[in-house]
Amino acid sequence: MAKLTTYDAIVIGSGISGGWAAKELTQKGLRTLVLERGRPVEHVKDYPTTLSSPWEMTHRGRYPLDVLAQSPTQAKVSYAFNEYSGRFFVKDTDHPYQQTKPFDWIRGYQVGGKSLSWARWTQRWAPFNFEDNLKDGHGVDWPIRYDDLAPWYSYVEKFAGISGNKDGLSTLPDGEFLPPFEMNCIEKSVRDAWKKQYAARHLIISRTANLSKAQPVHLALGRADCQSRNWCGRGCLYGAYFSSNSATLPAAAKTGKLTIRPFSIVHSIIYDETKGKATGVRVIDTNTKEMTEYYAKVIFVNAATLNSTLILLNSTSSRFPNGLGNDSGALGHYLMDHNYRGRVSGVYEGTDLNDSYYYGRRPTGTYVPRFRNVLADTQRDFVRGYAYACGGGRAGWERGGWTDGFGADFKEKLTQPGGWSFSMTAMGEMLPRYENHVKLNTDKKDQWGMPTLDIDCAWGENEDRMTRDAIEQAKAMMEAAGIRVTVAIDNKQPPGLAIHEMGTARMGRDPKTSVLNKWNQVHAVKNVFVTDGASMASSACQNPSLTYMALTARAANYAVRQLKAGTL
Repeated sequence: MAKLTTYDAIVIGSGISGGWAAKELTQKGLRTLVLERGRPVEHVKDYPTTLSSPWEMTHRGRYPLDVLAQSPTQAKVSYAFNEYSGRFFVKDTDHPYQQTKPFDWIRGYQVGGKSLSWARWTQRWAPFNFEDNLKDGHGVDWPIRYDDLAPWYSYVEKFAGISGNKDGLSTLPDGEFLPPFEMNCIEKSVRDAWKKQYAARHLIISRTANLSKAQPVHLALGRADCQSRNWCGRGCLYGAYFSSNSATLPAAAKTGKLTIRPFSIVHSIIYDETKGKATGVRVIDTNTKEMTEYYAKVIFVNAATLNSTLILLNSTSSRFPNGLGNDSGALGHYLMDHNYRGRVSGVYEGTDLNDSYYYGRRPTGTYVPRFRNVLADTQRDFVRGYAYACGGGRAGWERGGWTDGFGADFKEKLTQPGGWSFSMTAMGEMLPRYENHVKLNTDKKDQWGMPTLDIDCAWGENEDRMTRDAIEQAKAMMEAAGIRVTVAIDNKQPPGLAIHEMGTARMGRDPKTSVLNKWNQVHAVKNVFVTDGASMASSACQNPSLTYMALTARAANYAVRQLKAGTL
């Protein structure tokens, strides 16, 4: 029995950060158990719709109303919750939670987690992102700086495979890039217009975890070049986009030291008060509902922000009556998401591009890095700043399902390319605030007897002001590029739908105000590490997954060193 339940390391969760923990720990010699609450997903085999056309789908790709009714929150991810890729999302009716204030909790319970459905944008943080908390007094000071993480950014970029251009911007450090995907002509036109109008506002191709040109490290895992189909969320036969299933878990499996146990809900972490350490975890089998204990020398908590926090809060003892490592009272607090409320789009009024088009379905868009409150561009109405996700194309809304008509004339109209359009979505930073929090609801348990979460989170005045500014600036920037604005809205969506929740077990220098130290260790339980979004002390405005990867690889390296030194 001991051989079946005892390992060197346990990793809770198999998503982006959990996959990295598994890879690093096994490659450094540790027999590692990965616990995943969802079903198994086998790379390639379990991507049944990856080559499917709409006419091959029962409902032409859409979900019927009864399916949407069972998952009203997941259904808000309208671009992915459908017949092609909806299997990578949970059924809301099976996984309840309470919204004290509106919060859209998007989840994917399977081996690979949300790494199978993420948007793959991978921007590094800038040095100032690690300094903003200290400078403006919002949140606790990060216990690390950019230079601490820079080599780990490089490390994970090389393995994951990040396409992008070396843009030389201090606001968005360059990384280890594969060749960039190309902008189309409307995007190049906008880029060139902004170069003339704005000194510090740059339109660049977004860095993305798609293999524009696979390298030997990727080929060795069976990964291949991206085919520019842009059907990534269905699962990629080519392994061309980075996921746990295409990259980190296969690398871990090659060591012979990996065990993956799906259908395993972690109830709590076992704390030994005599040793002052965690000794293992309690696991509920999702099918039989039986509980089993597994033991290890080191535990990595990577169940994604809110579930990681739920596990820690549920791990109580006489030493930690309010949750494992929660001496500070910070556990569950300072929940953040990214603010994607500002949306602006329009049509290009020039005629110089009428004879131009583009080829393929590029798997990424364009990006404007943060320019507010950095360098000389300061906006005193709010702190921090925002980036923009941008994209341009031809036709789109003007044709097909959005065009009235019937018969031969209608069909002939569809053969015409239509006009050029351009859109911008603001991606704003959310400040860490104590009142934005989650807590256990022991009165409302799920079907496995686990307490559910009450989520109490809302935008603040700073985010509202930032949204207004982002909309106004996007309008002005579009007009400067010859784009006639047709839509400029604050869609008022609540937190959660950006799917970048983070911050509820934050890192910090002081155990009195934070949960984790600079190595992502729980301050008071040194053999427990939390390296997913829960560990974040602020949100910045960049897509966060690359930072999770780098933090995880760094923490795993440290954990193994400490194990070998006998200090864990």
